[in-house]
Amino acid sequence: MKIKKLNVGGEGLNRFFGPLEAKIMDLLWSSEGMSIKEVQSILNKDNPISINAVTTVMNRLLEKGHLTKALVGTGRTQAARFSTVQSKEQFLSEQTKAVSQGLIQEYGSLVVSHMIDALEDVDQEMIAKLEHKLSEIKKRNKQ
Repeated sequence: MKIKKLNVGGEGLNRFFGPLEAKIMDLLWSSEGMSIKEVQSILNKDNPISINAVTTVMNRLLEKGHLTKALVGTGRTQAARFSTVQSKEQFLSEQTKAVSQGLIQEYGSLVVSHMIDALEDVDQEMIAKLEHKLSEIKKRNKQ
């Protein structure tokens, strides 16, 4: 699933989601699934929030393909439980790959140059991974 808008100025999940969407996704990623009422109850501890606001956002996340919905229980005790479609790691991997590929396709060497400049601030382990990956790419391209 592809995020349609990227908030360049945002941090963390707020780059991919609105603030409430990000909080809800984080809650659901750390659980086995939750009802709207459970999510609202947890969010309500930090800031008062209406059940309608949580319902609207969770249904939007469902429509966008980020959540699944399953009915559990029967009769009066039946409730909808929402779960994430992907793990947080899968989501972040997919989105960062799409963003990186898009930037490289659109801006080419400029983006690569800025990424290399940014390596000055990372640890040696990340540089070693990059060197290994570049070596693999070179080998494939020679074949």
